[in-house]
Amino acid sequence: MTPAQGTTTAAHKTAHKTSRKTTRAKADVSAKTAATAAPQKAATSTVKQTRPLGHVTFVGVGPGDPALLTLAGRDVLANADAVVVEGPEHDAFLTYCKAGVEVVDGSGAEGSRALRIAARARLVVKTAKTAANVVRLLTGDPFTFSSGAEEAAACKKAGIAFNVVPGVSEVSAVPTYAGIPLTMKGDREVTVVDLAENKLDLSRLQPKQTLVLLNAVETLKDTVAALVEGGFDAATPVALTVGGTTTAQTSVVGTLESIVADLRASKVTGEAVIVVGAVVEQREALSWFETKPLFGWRILVPRTKDQAGPLMDRLRRYGATPEEVPTISVEPPRNPQQMDKAIRGLVEGRYEWVAFTSVNAVKAVREKFDDYGLDARAFSGLKIAAVGDKTAEAIGAWGIRPDLVPSGEQSAAGLVEDWPPFDEVLDPINRVFLPRADIATETLVAGLTDLGWEVDDVTAYRTVRAAPPPAPTREAIKSGKFDAVVFTSSSTVRNLVGIAGKPHASTVIAVIGPATLKTAEEHGLRVDAMAETPSVEELADALARFGADRRDTMVEAGEPVTRPSERRSGSRRKS
Repeated sequence: MTPAQGTTTAAHKTAHKTSRKTTRAKADVSAKTAATAAPQKAATSTVKQTRPLGHVTFVGVGPGDPALLTLAGRDVLANADAVVVEGPEHDAFLTYCKAGVEVVDGSGAEGSRALRIAARARLVVKTAKTAANVVRLLTGDPFTFSSGAEEAAACKKAGIAFNVVPGVSEVSAVPTYAGIPLTMKGDREVTVVDLAENKLDLSRLQPKQTLVLLNAVETLKDTVAALVEGGFDAATPVALTVGGTTTAQTSVVGTLESIVADLRASKVTGEAVIVVGAVVEQREALSWFETKPLFGWRILVPRTKDQAGPLMDRLRRYGATPEEVPTISVEPPRNPQQMDKAIRGLVEGRYEWVAFTSVNAVKAVREKFDDYGLDARAFSGLKIAAVGDKTAEAIGAWGIRPDLVPSGEQSAAGLVEDWPPFDEVLDPINRVFLPRADIATETLVAGLTDLGWEVDDVTAYRTVRAAPPPAPTREAIKSGKFDAVVFTSSSTVRNLVGIAGKPHASTVIAVIGPATLKTAEEHGLRVDAMAETPSVEELADALARFGADRRDTMVEAGEPVTRPSERRSGSRRKS
């Protein structure tokens, strides 16, 4: 081996050793990197799989009247992904939620109060782990004699953020709805005592202060005895209110000495808010809710499903409990070609007038306009007539002001009274487009014809009798369990009698106008109230006036105020 070869070989061996060391070092680095990256990758994977905790808003909904929900509470519900409720009494608030909201029933917890609160707290936390935005509805106020504080504490412990939207507490709302102010000049001290599960020493209470007692009905006898023994005068006024803030509200008034017997005699049952003190004496002058003209009346509203809202809202304002029963379904005409031809004629200048006799007629024409891609400009050069204010409002929503609305009776007859006769000089066209229901009367057609006009009487929609209501509703109608029925058209009279039978003789009958009055009488019904103008609001007002007069008569005669369903004297039907 030459020196050069030896040198080369030595260099080669050195290079080979260096290469192996480098490879080994790279392998070691790769192994360490892989070892370090593995847990990081696992950690990253774990983070991706973990769903972030949701957010809970505790919302007080008040003690019973859905109208007591605050605007803040309504806004929160509109954005909820899940809502935890306490039972069916919270269903009314779900109308403010978006479609598809998850509703979780939190009413199933049993056992002691502590166990129920713990179970509901766990349910709220569990829901917040699967839904981003949770709303927890609580009767009354979340932090006033409610489980909101305990449930919020459970959220805090679980690391879940929460907000609280205060609500109207039964402590103040129920006495207010009963006409009892908790404070007045000279009565500035109020003590609230919850007797739910703990036995409290009532002897420490001051006899001159106003007391609000919760969960005291079951122990009322012992509670009253303890108060009297503690120094309260046995003649101290007491008011006990069940179903507070709802149209089922009932108050029993007495004294500490008599309230137990008074409650037994009234046969009123259920949990109550009890007020003890001189402020109860103000109820006679300040009672505003239970003295509403239709308070507690169960009123049947036979209407088309989509039109019952305004009437029912107005009846509730007067203290009634309206129940909507669909009797009519509004459907397109069987032969749409007639409407299609009329709409084309309208665009081509065939008509001088368009006469709308109902809101449904306006809706039907507007839907046809949408089908043809037309808008209100198609009425250019035409005169528009409306049978009444409600129809005029529907036309006004289209951006059109009617040229003619009856100055007197808002009906087809009233429209004819004000309709100008055809004049060959002033009227270039003698034709009227009349879109109406398939069962409308001929009054308007005959009247306009007599005035010299030619009428295209077009069926714009059909009114179809709905299916019969459930058996309990039919039985309630026939047996007089409804206090009143409000008829909004002749067809509602015919259809209700057809699908459910005649209302009981004791049931008060209210109608929207003369035509409906005539139909009701033809079916053997005695009408008690009629709207002065054909609108559902005026119909409710007319019934309220009847109810107020009826109540005043009973009070003046020294009789107890009862509902029509509680009396069976007299006859409401014509023989």
